[in-house]
Order: sequence, then structure tokens, then C-alpha cells
Amino acid sequence: MFAVLLAAALALPVVVVLFNLLDLSTDTWRHLADTVLAEYVANSLLLMLGVAFGVIVGGVATAWITTMCSFPGRRLFEWALLLPLAMPAYVMAYAYTDLLQFAGPVQTALREWTGWGVRDYWFPDVRSLGGATVMLALVLYPYVYLLSRAAFLEQSDSMLEVARVSGYGPWGTFRRVALPLARPGIVAGTALALMEALADYGTVAYFGVQTFTTGIFHAWFSLGDHAAAAQLSAMLLGFVFLLLLIERVTRHRAAFHSTSHRQRLRNVYPLRGLRAALAVLFCVLPLVLGFLLPAGVMAHMAFTSGDAQFGARYLTLTGNTVTLAAVTALLAVALALVVGYAARISPTRTVRAANRIAGLGYAVPGTVIAVGVLIPVTRLDHVLAGWVQSFTGANPGLILTGGIAALVYAYLARFFAVALQTVDAGLAKITPSMGDAARSLGLGPGATLARVHAPLLWRSALTAGLLVFVDVMKELPATFVMRPFNFDTLAVQAYNLASDERLAEASTAALTIVLVGLLPLIVLSRMMLRPGPGHRPR
Repeated sequence: MFAVLLAAALALPVVVVLFNLLDLSTDTWRHLADTVLAEYVANSLLLMLGVAFGVIVGGVATAWITTMCSFPGRRLFEWALLLPLAMPAYVMAYAYTDLLQFAGPVQTALREWTGWGVRDYWFPDVRSLGGATVMLALVLYPYVYLLSRAAFLEQSDSMLEVARVSGYGPWGTFRRVALPLARPGIVAGTALALMEALADYGTVAYFGVQTFTTGIFHAWFSLGDHAAAAQLSAMLLGFVFLLLLIERVTRHRAAFHSTSHRQRLRNVYPLRGLRAALAVLFCVLPLVLGFLLPAGVMAHMAFTSGDAQFGARYLTLTGNTVTLAAVTALLAVALALVVGYAARISPTRTVRAANRIAGLGYAVPGTVIAVGVLIPVTRLDHVLAGWVQSFTGANPGLILTGGIAALVYAYLARFFAVALQTVDAGLAKITPSMGDAARSLGLGPGATLARVHAPLLWRSALTAGLLVFVDVMKELPATFVMRPFNFDTLAVQAYNLASDERLAEASTAALTIVLVGLLPLIVLSRMMLRPGPGHRPR
């Protein structure tokens, strides 16, 4: 019951937003349905398909190569492939637009080298649906890489040895053994990436791509029609429901538990010559395109004409950002362990439904979540203030919305799915017999979670904490709406400057976000290489 109440509390902002669906008497909705709704649906579907293809190919392939193959530079790529996770998608959009636009350095150099005129050549338009898809895929593939790599690391050596003895090469072992066992992690990472892509606003709005998120913002904040915005949000959530339903149906009753206790990490496929060169190339491309190139553009702008206020103010901004991210990450992982484990030991329809609804916030734009939080929390604030004033005679002001409590609550509602999906993927790989054995020895549910499951979930918990930490650092809309007075973050600073067309100055804050996010990425990658509790040295 406690887990259901937690899930219900996290789902409340989404429910508040969807409550507006009861108001069907809106001309705005009929206007949207007659004009742009079909475009919203088509662009959102194409964006989903393109991002899904990109993150699965890039994330799974690089995870398998760096886990199971030995080639020059592998140790570097293990952690370097996580770097795009620290790059906000809207920052990458700004960088590539500056780089690839008509007056940018690439096209200018092309015209100088060839002597072509304006109409003598064709160049792809980065500010398009295809450009937005590539930007999001480059930023989001680390979700799949992290969870796939964690799944490959936790697979038993004995199964891979049997596959090799049976005559399977690297491709056969990957396709027949490793890939099916890693499916929960791959699906969880892909689902997170797709929900993030569907909820993205900064990139698609900057590129002029009409999706559900741009429609929601237009209906809510430009037209002032909350009901129409809620109806568009409901359709957006429908895409997520469809995604999760397809995965559940295709999975059937397949199990993905690892029952061996002799799990060791080693590189079983040494690569030489052309194969090694191809492996290096496959790892270099997403790293260069997803991090080094846009970070280089931002660094060039920051060091040549960055923010003049860089100094003590940025220490405050960094402290605010890290505090919010760390608090939210710790709470999200703790709640995900409780809620995910409750669904495992009591898989009733009520618990499963509560978990799925609680995870839908990730597919809702941050500003809509902020509004969904502000409506009930502001009312609660007034009630609390009235109680305090009645007992003390002093008006305490805004207790929740005047500090960071309401903002952290909005983050949890927005990013809880990240932690829950990651923890669920880890739980799916633990055979239920372990929990049954612990309970037969007299351990209760809490003790079983703490003493049996938690040690086996340490990689998944670390991954979940990292993902939430970095996501909160990059989050903009909810922070901008709900931050306390005179409490700014790095993302707000970058947005304020970029909205004033001061992109060179905004590059300082954007680059700081990237640099602060690098340390936890590297730490997680190093800890993923350490043997777990059940590992034996070879």
C-alpha cells in the first residue's frame, strides 16, 4: 500500500493535467484537429522511429564492442561513450546550427574551396525533422549504451563459453545468447530515450519542427487553452502507452534471469587489423558527433567571447544545480527501489497500474509538469500557511513553493521513470528463487530487499542515480517556472542568455553543465568495471 501511495503522489501532477480532459467544450481543440493535428502525429511518429533506430544501433553495438572485444583504445571508449549524456540537446542544436548554417564555417569553407555560388550546390538543412532526429539520437544513445553494457557485464562467462564451444562466432554469440539476455536493459534504455525525445521542446522548437510538445506549449501558453493542451498531452501519453504495450506483448512470458554465480568480466574476442579499425571507427563516430564537435564549438565561443560574469556567480549557479540534482537522484533511486520491489513481490493490477502511471511524467514536457505541480502544491501551501498562522499568529509565507521542495517534487514526477525503468531492468535479471529462499529463512520484504536484492542491484542503482542526476542538471522548463526567487541554475543562465540571442555568452553556462556532468559519468563507468558481490577472480 505504501508503494502505491508513493506512485500515486508522483503521478498526481500528470493526473492534474489530464483532469482538464473533462472540459471538452473548446474551439481550440477542434481547430487543432482540423489543421495541425495530423502533422503533430506524423512528425512525432517519425521522430520516434528515427530516434529508436539511432539509439538501438549506436547504444547496443558500442556496448557489445567495448564489453566483449579487445582492441586499441577500448578502455578509453568505455567511459568516453557516455560523454554525450552530459550534452543538452538544445545546446547541440545551437552548436550544429552555428556550424552548418549557410554563413557557418562548413558551408563557407565549401564555397571557398570549390568556387560555388549560392545555388550551385545542395546542402542538408540541419533545422529540419531529420536534423532534430539526429541531434536527439546522438544525445540519447547513452541511455541504451549504459543499460546494455550493464546487462552484458552481468552475463555469465559460462554461457558465452558454451556458445563459443558450440561454434558461434562473435556475431552468433551476440545474436543468439547475449542480445536476448540483455533485452530488458535494451528495452528500458530505448523507452527512456523515446520518452525523452517525445517530451523534448528546446530542440524541435528551435528547428521549427511541429510535434506534440510544440503544440502543447502553443495551446497552453500562447492560446491559454488548458483543456486543448491537456488533450494533446493525453495523445502524447498514448504514444508511450503504445510503446510499452508493444514491448509487453512481444515479450510474452520470456524470462531473462541470470542464474549463474560465476560472473566474471573478460574480453573474449580480440580484434586485429581491419576489424579493430572498424571497431575504433564505430566508437569514434558517436563520440565525435555527439560530444567532441559540439563541445568544441561551445568551448571556442566560451573562450573567445564567453560570459563576462564568469567567476563567483558561477560557483553559486553550480552549487545550486548540483544540490538539486543530487537530492533528486538520491530520492528517485530510493523510491524506485521501493516501488519496483513492491511490484515484484505483489504484482497486482493496482500496483502495476500505479507504477506505469507514475512513470508517465517523463513523457510530459517539463513546463506542463510544473503547472501540474503548482496547482495542488500552491493550494496546500495556503492551507499550511493558514494553519501555522492560526497557531503562531505569524504568516510563514510560501513554505513549499517558496523553497526547493516543490521543485524537487516536480523533478521526481518528471524523472521518476528513469530510475524506475533502470531498477526494473535490474530486477528482471534476478531470479525470483533468491527472494523466495530469503523469505523461507524468515526475512521480511524490507530485509530481503536490503540484504539480497540491493547488493545485486548496485550497478542498476548507480546507473539510475547517474541518469537522474544528469537529467536534472540539464532540465530547463520546470526549473525556469518553479525555481525560488533569486535561485538560478546553469540551465536557466544558459537559456536567459540564448533567448537574448547572446549564444556566445550562453556557451559558458552550457559548457559548465557539460563539465560538471563529466565526473559522475566517469565514476559510474569505472565502478561498472568492478566485480560484483557474486564475482570470482579468474
